[in-house]
Amino acid sequence: MTRPDPGDTLGYGMHLAYAGSTDVGRRRTHNEDAYLLLPEEQVFCVADGMGGHASGEVAARIAVEEMAEFFRMTGRDEEATWPFKEDPARAHDENRLLTGVKLANQRIHDRAQSDARLKGMGTTLVAAYFVKGTEAVLVGHVGDSRAYLYRSGTLRQLTEDHSLLNDYVKNRNPTPEEIAAFPHKNVIVRALGMKASVEVDLQRVALEDGDVLLLCCDGLSGMVQDADVAEIIGSSARDLRRAAQRLVDAANDAGGMDNITCVLAQVRA
Repeated sequence: MTRPDPGDTLGYGMHLAYAGSTDVGRRRTHNEDAYLLLPEEQVFCVADGMGGHASGEVAARIAVEEMAEFFRMTGRDEEATWPFKEDPARAHDENRLLTGVKLANQRIHDRAQSDARLKGMGTTLVAAYFVKGTEAVLVGHVGDSRAYLYRSGTLRQLTEDHSLLNDYVKNRNPTPEEIAAFPHKNVIVRALGMKASVEVDLQRVALEDGDVLLLCCDGLSGMVQDADVAEIIGSSARDLRRAAQRLVDAANDAGGMDNITCVLAQVRA
C-alpha cells in the first residue's frame, strides 16, 4: 500500500508519502509479521512475531492493533486517561510513543498468560512517530527489527539490535568469520510480551526534505546488504510502493529465509 498524504500534514511545509509490504518468504509456511500505516496520526510500525504455532502472528497483530488504537484514542481526545503515568523527564510526544509500546507489551503479556496455547509468544516492534511541527521523527524499538534513515544516497542504521549477536559484537569485537560462526544469531534479549514491563529505546531524529525512513524486520536486514538497500531506495524514492516491493524481492532473491516486512515513509516538501 502506498500514497502521499495531501497538504501540510507535518505542520512545517512538509507532507508524508508512505508504503508498506510484507511477504511470507521462501522458507516459512505462514507469516508472523505485521505492519501499521496510520498516516492520520503519523505513526508507522513493523512487528516480527515469535513463539511458533501461529502465536507469533497473534503477538505481532496485537502489537500493531494496540498501537493504532492508542494513537487514535489519544488523537481524538487529548484529555483521555493514559494507562501509564507520563515520565516528567520526557516530552509529551515521547511519552505518547513510549506509552503506546508499553501498552502493546502489556496486552501481549496478559494474553499469553491467559491462554495456554499462546504461552511464550512475543514480538519485536519498531515504531516511527512523525511529530507535527517539530521537523523530527521519534523512533522507538524493542528487539531486532530496525529503523534506517536514507538521506542523499547514504543509508544509516538508527537502531541497535537487542540480540545476543549484537552483544557479542560489542563485547568481543569479533572477526567476520567469528560472527558468521556465532551459534545464537537469532536469539533476541528483549521483546514485547516477554515480561510484564518492557524497556523501550527511544530517539529523536531531525529530518530534511527527501529523507526516507525504513522500518523492517530481520527477514530483510539479514538478507540484503545495506548498500543494496540504499540503491533500491535511491532509485525508487519517488515510487515507494515499487521500492518496498523491490526490497521484498531482493530478500527473496537472496534466499527468503524468513518472513519479510518493510515500511517506507518519506518527508516531502
